[in-house]
Amino acid sequence: MKLVIVMPALNEEATIGQVIAAVPKDVACVDDVAVLVVDDGSTDRTAGVAAEAGAIVVRHWQNRGVGAAFRTGVTAALARGADVIVNMDADGQFNPADIPTLVEPILAGEADMATCTRFARPELVPRMPAVKRWGNRMMCSLINRICWNARFTDVSCGFRAYSREAAMSLTLFGNFTYTQESFIDLVAKGIHIVEVPLKVRGVRAVGESRVARNVWHYAVAAATIVVRAARDIRPLAFFGSIGLVIFVLGLGCAGTVFGWWLATGHTSPIKSLLIGAAAFLILGFLLIVLALIADMLGRQRALLHQVLYTLRKSGRPGPATGGERWPAAAQPPSKENT
Repeated sequence: MKLVIVMPALNEEATIGQVIAAVPKDVACVDDVAVLVVDDGSTDRTAGVAAEAGAIVVRHWQNRGVGAAFRTGVTAALARGADVIVNMDADGQFNPADIPTLVEPILAGEADMATCTRFARPELVPRMPAVKRWGNRMMCSLINRICWNARFTDVSCGFRAYSREAAMSLTLFGNFTYTQESFIDLVAKGIHIVEVPLKVRGVRAVGESRVARNVWHYAVAAATIVVRAARDIRPLAFFGSIGLVIFVLGLGCAGTVFGWWLATGHTSPIKSLLIGAAAFLILGFLLIVLALIADMLGRQRALLHQVLYTLRKSGRPGPATGGERWPAAAQPPSKENT
């Protein structure tokens, strides 16, 4: 049993060495523990410090985003025969000593993905800005609704463990982040996910967040990824609900004019509503038809996923978890720092 710890990193030379050193070498039921750092275009000594600490280092020559770094790390870990993959940040907010607890449900066969939750227990809630806490709660509610009314308590934490099956099932596209998109993708594919309550530092000890300039920038970028994932995973509900709302608005406008005509014998002064009613009815009908077509394309997407999964499982070269080939997304293996 091989466990690979994947750490996406951007300018983390101050903390990454300590985080790597704290990774437990002995984990129950695990024969080999390796640390793989994805240096996402750092301009400091992140790669050098990680290599000196004993990690395998894969580099992006320019910053591509934590979502792209995660995909590169997962693909590289699978190529090295990982049976379990743990993803964690290199900034010291997560405690490496919690890795055995995080991977326990996977090793026990109880789940294929285990994710840290910061909010399941009141005593474990970290100190963080109120707006960030509110944003996490709103995003969690949105993801739960998309994921067929799931009951997750934390969908934004980056401390997670994946079985090999779950990692091979991932099909992600967002470069900015991967946290919410992976929930939608894996739940849609029937992957069982469990939450593991763990203590997490809410504020970085060194430096500032590398993911976004501010909370609002993160919210807009993450929401864009979530909307696209929902469109791809649930196209019938996505387009159908919009079409149904517009169609009902058209019926409402038409019903208002008809009721006015019955009451007064003429349509003035709301005759213009008939134009709006016609526009809404036509647009709503077209969106409903589009929803049916998108649902058909969604079935084709599921078939393509099965082909991709088979290629990954057979070990043949094929698209990585986000559409690119590895190691083209990073430096070639012959140049890796080990």
